[in-house]
Amino acid sequence: MSIEVKVPSLPESVADATLVTWHKAAGDTVERDENLADLETDKVVLELPAPARGVLRELRVPAGTTVTSGQLLAILDPAAEVASARPVPAASAVVPPVAVVLPVAAPVAAMAGRSAGKTGPAARRVLQEKGIDPATVQGSGPDGRIVKADVLKHDPSGPNLRPVPAAQAPVPGVAAPGGRTERRVAMSRLRTRIAQRMVEAQQNAAMLTTFNEVDLSAVMALRTRYKDTFEKQHGVKLGFMGFFVKAAIEALQRYPVVNASVEANDIVYHDYYDVGIAVSTDRGLIVPVLRDADRFTFPGIESAIADFGRRAREGSLSMEDLTGGTFTITNGGVFGSLLSTPILNPPQSGILGMHKIQERPVVVDGQVVARPMMYVALTYDHRIIDGRDAVQFLVAMKNTLEDPARLLLGV
Repeated sequence: MSIEVKVPSLPESVADATLVTWHKAAGDTVERDENLADLETDKVVLELPAPARGVLRELRVPAGTTVTSGQLLAILDPAAEVASARPVPAASAVVPPVAVVLPVAAPVAAMAGRSAGKTGPAARRVLQEKGIDPATVQGSGPDGRIVKADVLKHDPSGPNLRPVPAAQAPVPGVAAPGGRTERRVAMSRLRTRIAQRMVEAQQNAAMLTTFNEVDLSAVMALRTRYKDTFEKQHGVKLGFMGFFVKAAIEALQRYPVVNASVEANDIVYHDYYDVGIAVSTDRGLIVPVLRDADRFTFPGIESAIADFGRRAREGSLSMEDLTGGTFTITNGGVFGSLLSTPILNPPQSGILGMHKIQERPVVVDGQVVARPMMYVALTYDHRIIDGRDAVQFLVAMKNTLEDPARLLLGV
């Protein structure tokens, strides 16, 4: 009995996806859970696993097609004797197919049992661009899975010498005045969606940004004192983000309107803290969400953030990882940014911008001393958040970070 392979059920916030690449052709034998194709949404790249072992009879849509939830993509024959099977025209099929709607790709942790020797979507794209045989690449992911970093490490040309993918090849015949040439490259779905959301935020919210600066001497002293013990005991490095997430939650609990959102004429107060952590990838900025962040310990926060970063590089974050969120933290300091005004992540009403830690002269007890300082910025929706609340939110964070013992005492 034939099986219809369909587009997975997409969340309500995702209208469609692009079938980027078929990894199998009509007539090919496939194993259960083998990836048939990559589906790119405006958030993540999903793998399309085969629902059973068999032979692909038909591919109903070509690569590059925009598809929607439940759309028929291929016909699979789960034949016992796959070696004797051959592709047949669609009109010759006599057995009505059984519809199977595949679930959205699960996080890597749930797929570890079948990931050995496979590649993530991001790694697969680079392999194809460079013409590298996957068999020659040593995978460092779970159960030997090949991630993008493995491909870049394997290729002597390095990450900055990749050819332009075919899908992004320059439009021929385009020339600028004076004999100079220029390239025209179509935006990816993710970049297009980022652009739409940025414009949406600018148009639909009354955004305002307030600033403060934080002396990170106490935080850095704690890290220096305990980082080795912390890593040895918990298996993860003690970073700065754990301190900022904890301090942000303390401040959100004091000023809940910063954790709220606007729906029509209502203010929706969220009594939970789903904190988005912005992560930069080669495809653009994505924001995985740390759900119920107030329940996490320091090791839990650092482990979750490290996992987000790893899966973002692999291209294996799930749709669930990237949806929702009540507040966002973004760190431009890792790229050297000294000061910026972050843009809201709709429908959220607040986003915290971290920046570069830089030694600057400050006055302490009447003396000018050098201290590791960081500028912090809070962009907020002025429709529901008054300037007083925004300023006091940042002051609360500043006080907590400059005296981290407050995190233990709750003061």
